[in-house]
Amino acid sequence: MNFVQELVNPIKKVNLLDFDRKGLIAFFVGLGEKPFRATQLMKWIYQEDVYDFNEMSNLSKTLRAYLSENCVIETPEIVVEQIASDGTIKWAMQTHCGNRIESVFIPEDDRNTLCISSQIGCALACTFCSTAQQGFNRNLAASEIIGQLFVAQNRVGKDRRITNVVMMGMGEPLLNFDNVVASCNLMMDDFAYGLSKRRVTISSSGVVPAIEKLGEACDVSLAISLHAVRDELRDELVPINKKYPLTMLMDACRENAKIAPRRFITFEYVMLDGINDTIEDAKGLIKLLKTVPCKLNLIPFNPFPNSSYRCSNKETLLKFKTLLNDAGIITTVRKTRGEDIDAACGQLVGQVADKSRRHLKLKIAT
Repeated sequence: MNFVQELVNPIKKVNLLDFDRKGLIAFFVGLGEKPFRATQLMKWIYQEDVYDFNEMSNLSKTLRAYLSENCVIETPEIVVEQIASDGTIKWAMQTHCGNRIESVFIPEDDRNTLCISSQIGCALACTFCSTAQQGFNRNLAASEIIGQLFVAQNRVGKDRRITNVVMMGMGEPLLNFDNVVASCNLMMDDFAYGLSKRRVTISSSGVVPAIEKLGEACDVSLAISLHAVRDELRDELVPINKKYPLTMLMDACRENAKIAPRRFITFEYVMLDGINDTIEDAKGLIKLLKTVPCKLNLIPFNPFPNSSYRCSNKETLLKFKTLLNDAGIITTVRKTRGEDIDAACGQLVGQVADKSRRHLKLKIAT
């Protein structure tokens, strides 16, 4: 059932894609069923591509009838597809409330990555990000998050299996903690998509309390949108820094690294001409990151309408990268993908009915 069918159906049914395995077990036990029904259902949905409850032959007739009457398997719906010259695909997906989110499929020789959204819009107002200029509407449900993977995999086909998922689309994932964790659990569950925990990444702008909880709740890779090494500059570029400044953020990163000591934390750093790309900025990064097991992605700034920023030139990028690598920090320059369809980092905008009233007063959600 898609969002149009739901609008004409006055009975609100339970979307079973909102549950990870733990949630499904609780759901079935609440119905008086055995816990193993959860894994049976997950195998039908995620491995057998069966979405009609009546075709799930190892469920009892009574249970199939109940599920048919009271439950749905519902995802967002692709309404626009754009294919870039480099093979990147961007989808605008319609949600049940009429807003649109965007997801990006990035094919490479050794992997196929899906960049997905966690919110409709974003409340954090990072000044270099087009998504943040759209305002904020609401958190996505777990079904709308995992649904992007569900829809994208069906769209590209099994011969192009999605191997990596990054929560780097619209929104701040850690401000939608429970739904993001449930979705990541499904991505990594052997009865669903079975992705490696090294291949599922949550990117955060620095919601410190949620970073501290994440390591215990969900064993995924962590990326931090850093972008500045001085609080006064980061306050401007990433306003949540006013609440959780760099000292607090780096302490939380060090604690997270202790939970998964064999993995790096990835730090993202957008290169802005004349803003954060000086030799002193590079030296500040070396000092800031030397106590955290990490790697660093330098991101060429991707322009969007009405932005005053420019990307650092190639010579500056190379010098910056060389200084960091020479200091022992694994540093790469992220290749820009999908720029000709506005699918590059920081360019996703969707279609957002802004409920944040940011044009009257900026409020940072916490």
